[in-house]
Amino acid sequence: MDEEKTKVDENATTPTDDNGGKYETTPVIERAREERERMEVENTRREKLLEREEALQARRELGGMSEAGLNAPKVPEKISDVEYSKKLLRGEVNPLKEDGIELY
Repeated sequence: MDEEKTKVDENATTPTDDNGGKYETTPVIERAREERERMEVENTRREKLLEREEALQARRELGGMSEAGLNAPKVPEKISDVEYSKKLLRGEVNPLKEDGIELY
């Protein structure tokens, strides 16, 4: 009986369609293995991309270009008392603006 099965397996041919192309006769397990291999390849590619992204982010943070450092608060320029008084007389500075009082 085992010999008959082997003979049948050896003589088995892959069915073809009208154009001579082979029908898909791959078992489910074989297709799952192929899919797993494709997923492994994709996962290694994603790991490489993630490593590159992490390195880029580290360079940005060390270089002062991280998201937190992009919009640094504006530091008011220091002016002398004489310059401040001149700007006050010209109306360019309003010392009471913080309190909501408008001079002009």
